[in-house]
Amino acid sequence: MRRMSMTLFDESERLVWAGRGTAYAGSYARLCAHPVPRLLDVAEVGQGVRLLDVGTGPGTVAAAACARGARVTAVDAEPTMVELAARAAPEADVRVAVLPELPFADGEFDAVVANFVLNHVGRPRLALAELRRVVRPNGWVALTIWAAPPAPGQTLLGRAIQAAGAVCPPHLAAGLAPEDDFPRDESGLTGLMGAAGLRGAVCETLRWDHRASAEEWWSGPAAGVACGGRTVQSQTPAIRAEIKRHFDLFSEEFADEDGVLTLPHAALLARARG
Repeated sequence: MRRMSMTLFDESERLVWAGRGTAYAGSYARLCAHPVPRLLDVAEVGQGVRLLDVGTGPGTVAAAACARGARVTAVDAEPTMVELAARAAPEADVRVAVLPELPFADGEFDAVVANFVLNHVGRPRLALAELRRVVRPNGWVALTIWAAPPAPGQTLLGRAIQAAGAVCPPHLAAGLAPEDDFPRDESGLTGLMGAAGLRGAVCETLRWDHRASAEEWWSGPAAGVACGGRTVQSQTPAIRAEIKRHFDLFSEEFADEDGVLTLPHAALLARARG
């Protein structure tokens, strides 16, 4: 039975990420780790802070917070991610839980962080309201999401998929309902946080160059990681070969003399009081 808060987008996300923990850890996890120190700084995570890390993935944020002496609880919707996170942050309480219904009491945490999580929920405002519920009054909620329009490094795979004439399978095509979507820019994110009842939201744009070999960058799509990877895997062998050919061609725009890619990325980092 579908939960009342579950949308078609949420169901698609569960399918996309099912069993993909190890493949994600070996491909995109290093990219998504870039904002972690700044994310923990703005949430004022330090010794003794009761922290909830929502959407922990392979446990990158949880492990970094434990190293600061925080008392960490970490959750993710995908069991294979939870297994990895429990190994990465053995001091943390790591468990499966799915936004926007978290199994915690009101005001249980001093701070809540969500690193690249809001991109993956069907009702972002409802998810933020749940983060506000579980943080103590005046505690911090801090998060990152990918910015739009995307930076050039973020569009490499999508360009290759489009150039190959690949079609996204219907079960991956579900988007947010218009009433649930929001502009993926600084004002759009702070406005959404305010609408969820968070106070004093501020946002900044982070820009950085991610360095990776073409082989590493292709390993995620090849293993079916994220919507792009599942789209790649759903194609015929001929179309998959065309995607890879275009991927290699477009990768040359970012490659140095050693073949290492320099991929520009941009993300939004925001925080607000509960």
